[in-house]
Amino acid sequence: MAQILAQPQNQPQNRPPSESPSPSQPPSPSQPAAPVASYATHDVTNQPPPLAPYDASDDVALLEGLRREGAGWAERDVRRIGLRAGGVEAQEWGELANRHEPVLRTHDRYGHRVDEVDFHPSWHALMREAVAEGLAGSPWAESRPGAHVARTASGLAWGHTEAGHGCPTSMTYAAVPALRRQPELAAVYEPLLTSREYDPGLRAPAEKRGLLAGMGMTEKQGGSDVRTNTTAATPTAEPGVYTLRGHKWFTSAPMCDVFLVLAQAPGGLSCFLVPRVLPDGARNTFRIQRLKEKLGNRSNASSEPEFDGTVAWLVGPEGQGVKTIIEMVNCTRLDCVMMSATLMRKTLVEAGHHARHRRAFGARLIDQPLMRNVLADLALESEAATTLTLRLAGAADRAVRGDDGHGTEQAFRRIATAVGKYWVTKRGPAFTAEALECLGGNGYVEDSGMPRHYREAPLLSIWEGSGNVNALDVLRALTREPATVDALFGELALAQGADARLDAAVARLRSRLGEATQAGARRLVEQMALALQASLLVRHAPPAVADAFCATRLGGDWGYAFGTLPDGADVDGILTRALPDGS
Repeated sequence: MAQILAQPQNQPQNRPPSESPSPSQPPSPSQPAAPVASYATHDVTNQPPPLAPYDASDDVALLEGLRREGAGWAERDVRRIGLRAGGVEAQEWGELANRHEPVLRTHDRYGHRVDEVDFHPSWHALMREAVAEGLAGSPWAESRPGAHVARTASGLAWGHTEAGHGCPTSMTYAAVPALRRQPELAAVYEPLLTSREYDPGLRAPAEKRGLLAGMGMTEKQGGSDVRTNTTAATPTAEPGVYTLRGHKWFTSAPMCDVFLVLAQAPGGLSCFLVPRVLPDGARNTFRIQRLKEKLGNRSNASSEPEFDGTVAWLVGPEGQGVKTIIEMVNCTRLDCVMMSATLMRKTLVEAGHHARHRRAFGARLIDQPLMRNVLADLALESEAATTLTLRLAGAADRAVRGDDGHGTEQAFRRIATAVGKYWVTKRGPAFTAEALECLGGNGYVEDSGMPRHYREAPLLSIWEGSGNVNALDVLRALTREPATVDALFGELALAQGADARLDAAVARLRSRLGEATQAGARRLVEQMALALQASLLVRHAPPAVADAFCATRLGGDWGYAFGTLPDGADVDGILTRALPDGS
């Protein structure tokens, strides 16, 4: 202990203040001052460099799917968006928008009710880029086949910035087909909803260069059971115009310009268009009671609005509110799949970057066999999610354009979107947790960005119908819409004979359809999703990817956590495809 505490030779001794040299006895000018001790306690070694800038579109599965689903013409734009998303500036926007959360202002300084939400400038920067790149309603104005696929692929790349601002762009995209149920309203609002200009601020819609749309469905007593809604819609003397009175429980992006809202009209649950500002410039009654304090999605405001004499226009017939707004839900469910796939890819890239530059136990993490197994397993999950997302986008594009022949793509879209929404969003939280763990303790620290992704992942399974809601929706499709069954098995048949494990899984799936029950719905939908993902990979991915996926997800040669690929898996082939040298 004495040696440890002893002062090093040729170093000045540390004295308490009372023992300092007397100011009256300065050191002789002929004697140089003693050197200050220098210790390298904060030299930074064995830490990865910043990931940004990087190319968020540098994903073989993404680009192959883009071409395969009929939007290869958009590849240059997707690559440009990917470079922008992975840039230092856009990555900082995402971090700042989540650090500086929206703030509600219910009144102005004079006591007038204003119900406005203030956002950080980074939010507006993200929104401006997203709208300009066509991630809101612009695909509906495109005549070129593949426009909806191009939008989804762009979202898979741009989503590497942050997820919260994807909510208003998604709802704006999804509002257009629902609004078309009322052509006279669509004629007024659709040109502004499909604009590529972001024009924030509450003003009369006709005075703006572009609009954003939201939705108000759920209420506190019912949640997903929207038929229990109590918000009342009272007809006025003007045809098609009503006033609403009630309270919504979870309405995100309250600074959107218009909302599609469910309310009880005399003829039953109906859909209404509610503008924040009326055509004459007056504020519509849209009292924001509070903003939700959420686990994640912090950049995006989610609110509880109250309607009281709120002016609304009927969209679709009275009593057909769910049927009308389901057009919107079909689109937003696809976006939940897209955003989950994006989170998977983003966190995989982060984990791969860390493993490439971090050393432990004498070697880089990326060269350690067990870490390679984990990363390869994550890469399989990510590619399966991305490939399914783009297949769903292709079905949506062909269905809305009427290019699907006998309606096969519409039927496939109907069932496969619900299947994908259930499964891909369910895989997200486990995936992001494993990717976070690849960074060890560094991944648990906010500065890494991984906690933000981890908090975001569960929301995508809850939004647009939780897991149970989507599983039950699949059961409804199976029992009430037989064309969806034919479309699903027609898709699976395209890979028939290519892999015995897949053939056996499809046979098991078909045998269980006749005994589908509510209690077993999750298991059934899981099997549908895995068979569908496997069939897409068998047809379109390299053997290394397809074989490992079928061996684990279908063949049972797999553990209960990521990183349990069997010894025969081509880990090198999987990682070479998933993590290019530049990522």
